Amino acid sequence: LCKAGHHSHIIEQKLFSLQCSACFFLGQVLSLWAHCVSLCGRHTSIVVHKDEFFFGSGGISSCPPGGTLLGPPDSVVDVGSTEVTEEIFLEYLSSLGESLFRGEAYNLFEHNCNTFSNEVAQFLTGRKIPSYITDLPSEVLSTPFGQALRPLLDSIQIQPPGGNTVGRPNGQS
Repeated sequence: LCKAGHHSHIIEQKLFSLQCSACFFLGQVLSLWAHCVSLCGRHTSIVVHKDEFFFGSGGISSCPPGGTLLGPPDSVVDVGSTEVTEEIFLEYLSSLGESLFRGEAYNLFEHNCNTFSNEVAQFLTGRKIPSYITDLPSEVLSTPFGQALRPLLDSIQIQPPGGNTVGRPNGQS
C-alpha cells in the first residue's frame, strides 16, 4: 500500500527480437540464420513514468512507449511497481548516463540494453529482469560458434532509432 500522497507507478519491460544487418548478412552467406538471431538476442527497454527508456551505443535514450523504429515488442513483462518519483528517476538516469551507461561503454555481449534494463529494474523495484535474457550473451559466447564470431560482433554498435538521449539537451552529444 502507498502512503498518503505517494503514488505507485507501473513498470514494464519490453522485449524486441533483433534482426541486425550483420546477422542477416552472415545468415545469407553462411546459412546460419538461426544462430545469428540467437546471437543478436533481444533488445529490452523499461517503461515507467509514461516513457520508454533504453541503452545503446548512443547512451541512455527515451521515447514515448513504442516510439523506436523496432516496431511493437514481442512481449511485455510486468516488472512491478515503484514509488520512485519521476524527478528522482530522471536524476538517477542522468547519473547513470554520466558513469556506467555512457555510449562508449556499450558492448553487445557484456554491457548492453539488457544490462541497463536489469540495473533500472533493480533500482525501481528491487527485482531483476528474467535471467533467460541476461544469461543469453554468456550462453552464446560459451559455444564455438559464438567464440568464432565474437570479434565481428564486438564491433557492432546498436542504437535503436527513434529516441532522445537522456541527460543531454535536445538529445545532443
